[in-house]
Amino acid sequence: MTTLLVIAKQPLPGRVKTRLTPPFTPGEAAALAEAALADTLVAAALVPAERHVLVLDGEPGPWLPSGYEVVPQVTGGLDVRLAAAFGACDGPALLIGMDTPQVAPALLAPALCWETYDAWFGAAADGGFWALGLVTPDPALLLGVPMSRPDTGAVQYERLRAAGLRIGTLPVLRDVDTAEDARQVAGRAPGTRFAALHAALTVTPAGARA
Repeated sequence: MTTLLVIAKQPLPGRVKTRLTPPFTPGEAAALAEAALADTLVAAALVPAERHVLVLDGEPGPWLPSGYEVVPQVTGGLDVRLAAAFGACDGPALLIGMDTPQVAPALLAPALCWETYDAWFGAAADGGFWALGLVTPDPALLLGVPMSRPDTGAVQYERLRAAGLRIGTLPVLRDVDTAEDARQVAGRAPGTRFAALHAALTVTPAGARA
């Protein structure tokens, strides 16, 4: 059974996208996070996996479309939480985050094909990774990988290579972490909720919104 995992945090002010403040207020940053999450979930739902699972830190809200199982994140560092998400799968799994609202079903679909590759890897522009697929979801492939560093992606990729896995690569995408990231991602995904909200928020100068 193939599983598509989305790992996310409940979009609450002060808990998500804090690096967007300033220029955005905490409430606006949370709204942008919610839009990014909604876009991601809708895109992922259109990918023909047998299970769609939201691995969530917090509580689900009206942004959650139908068709998802919701499971809580375990306690621990990000490597531990990612490893646990894979460990709960009994077949091939692809995991993505909530930070790339520009993701589209056509981008994800190839990473659920396992005839040629044992793993799929989507590097992020900041040195991390936005997608990881494993035909055999072994938690040991993630445990101990240092997260949120410029070399996170390189270390994770090397972990896969050292395990002898055949690795397919997905396009490099930009995570939304900073206001500049948000601007660039919105420009590359004009039909998304994220882009529409970003446009609405940036029409008014930040000082007038505060």
